[in-house]
Amino acid sequence: MPNILVTNDDGISAHGLRALVAALQSVGTVIVVAPSHERSATAQSLTLRQPIFCEQVAEREWSVEGTPADAMILAFHTLLPQRPDLVVSGINRGANLGENIYYSGTVGAAMEAAINHVPAIAISVAARAREFDYKPAAEFIARLAPVVLKEGLPPGVLLNVNVPNPCTGAVRFTRQSPKITRNVLERGEDPRGRTYYWLHEQKLTEDIEPDTDYAAVRDGAISVTPLELDHTHSASLNHLSRWTPLLEKK
Repeated sequence: MPNILVTNDDGISAHGLRALVAALQSVGTVIVVAPSHERSATAQSLTLRQPIFCEQVAEREWSVEGTPADAMILAFHTLLPQRPDLVVSGINRGANLGENIYYSGTVGAAMEAAINHVPAIAISVAARAREFDYKPAAEFIARLAPVVLKEGLPPGVLLNVNVPNPCTGAVRFTRQSPKITRNVLERGEDPRGRTYYWLHEQKLTEDIEPDTDYAAVRDGAISVTPLELDHTHSASLNHLSRWTPLLEKK
């Protein structure tokens, strides 16, 4: 059976991760290496100025006092005797659409897997409530994972999956949306008179392009977006090369 490494950014005990582990038991041998507690919005950040503590908490399960990317590095280079066949990160509480993929620890863990040449899927549910049903997302991953294991993914490509709540069952392959939220800073003062700002976001609902992840989730369809690690804008290379004489030291 294939080895499937599961992680997340909501912590090793999160309901979404536990639903994912249960759903993948029939697909392969499941190994869990995940942060010990919630590390949302950490993207691919690494712990560099303090040690990373790690504890085995169950058979084939390790809790890491670090970020999702830390967990993947430990898994690939220390904890696992061999490279996994697939990494699945999630199931995240809250969507990862548009620009949010740059901040997401869920997506960051999948990107770390892709950097290490392992096929990877990040999966999120577009819901913020404390309690909701992870079952539709878990069932979808149980269908998607065997396809990825069989067909593979191109080098440097991962899949970002967002499941709406409620879900119609339709599936769309989409592109990443442009910016979908507006940053909102709420100003306040603590009891000592120090100013603070509470960051939250306001969704943009106008000019949603129909082939994007946001449009799919809005319409109740599961969005599957292939993301690429290489951020080079190739079309600019020829144009920028003309700047060389202006920049080189004579």
